[in-house]
Amino acid sequence: MPFPEVAEAEAGGEVARIYAELRATAGIPVVNLIWRHFAALPGVLPWAWAAVRPVAGSALLAEGTARLEAAALRAGGGGVAALPVLPEEARAVVEIYNRGNCTNLQLLTALRRILAGEAAGGGEAPEAAPAPPPLPPTPPMPQLERLAPAVRAQVRELAALHGPAVAEAVPSLYRHLALWPDLLPPLHATCAALMADGTLPQGRDALLAEARALSGRMLPALRPPPDFPAAQRGAVLAALDTFAGQLIAEMAVLGLLLRAASRRG
Repeated sequence: MPFPEVAEAEAGGEVARIYAELRATAGIPVVNLIWRHFAALPGVLPWAWAAVRPVAGSALLAEGTARLEAAALRAGGGGVAALPVLPEEARAVVEIYNRGNCTNLQLLTALRRILAGEAAGGGEAPEAAPAPPPLPPTPPMPQLERLAPAVRAQVRELAALHGPAVAEAVPSLYRHLALWPDLLPPLHATCAALMADGTLPQGRDALLAEARALSGRMLPALRPPPDFPAAQRGAVLAALDTFAGQLIAEMAVLGLLLRAASRRG
């Protein structure tokens, strides 16, 4: 069953407006999968974005991103040597997701805590961060269903490394790297090895712990609206468990290790 999402090209009205704000505040040209999924759940995207908008683009979030990047390299840096060196255009694609993953992990961890009943609000809005530097232009992410069958299968095999909960929620980075099909087999082999030897799981756990500490500092600045769409609670919690509890952290570690490997090369 396809993972529900509203593609950027199909967004209109309020969804398109929020997508534009997400891109602008993160300084990236794409909307990450979790937000596209929220758009497919009635009422969820406006609620979630209103809740975290006060800290999006803040110095607090930027500082947290630096801490997450350092934690990922401390925990998973031993995997750098095994990863392929990417061509320049593919490196630029990885940087899109490095920037998005580290910010989203913090925001969604805070959102998860709100839905678990923790108090939020009551604090001042954090100081805004300087605008992030522009990223180099990259080709757009291909739609999964439009990939050649063999390439689509390789992308799904990469997603399957993250476990059955991710079977249909194919990470956008893998879809984007499908523009370079020759990269997919060596990337799969290396990722499988890094999963098996504990490098990616250890990095994930380090980032989840760091994100929880960072999100606690954000809670006073958040402004969750009172009108949460209760009918979507189960779907939202399931998505947050998958994304904020596992997948984003794993993809953040992988992306940061790919950056380090390419700089080494």
